[in-house]
Amino acid sequence: MRHEHRGRGFGRPGGWQQADLPDPADAPDWFAGRLPADWFAGPPVIEIDRDEIVVIGELPISQPEKTPVDAPAEGDADAPTEEVPQATKEGAISRFRESTRSARMQIADEAQRRYGRSVAWGVSVGGDRVLFTHLAVPVMTRLRQPERKVLDTLVDSGVARSRADALAWTVKLAGKHAESWLEELRGAMRKVDDLRSEGPQGL
Repeated sequence: MRHEHRGRGFGRPGGWQQADLPDPADAPDWFAGRLPADWFAGPPVIEIDRDEIVVIGELPISQPEKTPVDAPAEGDADAPTEEVPQATKEGAISRFRESTRSARMQIADEAQRRYGRSVAWGVSVGGDRVLFTHLAVPVMTRLRQPERKVLDTLVDSGVARSRADALAWTVKLAGKHAESWLEELRGAMRKVDDLRSEGPQGL
């Protein structure tokens, strides 16, 4: 099974946050060998940070066979592409979640012992992505009055329920609009790490 590892995802090595954590660099390869080959239609996305490994796979969906009356004529370029019904998506997600629960728990336990991180699962089907239970990690920060006013405006306007919700909302918004820049930054960090590993040892 091939695999996809989205971005760097787990920060710079050697920092105090990473000091006691096993290196997760081979996690995508480990999951590629450990996951059953028939679970997903293609390589899963493996997302990693300091706290968690998230495995997201595309579920295979088989469309019902068309009756001869419904089947488009051969060579009909204008025949519409059938969209997967929402009920079919929900049924596929429910089937996967229930039928693989015990196996996923076992794989998660093995990965947690190996990498020192919790494992969460998710699936994508027909363009929709659903994450199962995953971590919500508190992050402490200090904000001065101008930054606090931004959060309070979001709370007062009803966009967020609390400062914590407002901070999470702004992080999501920043990540959405800065994704290309963040990906370039992760790529540059990978290049630095590669150069460091190729250089003289013991410096």
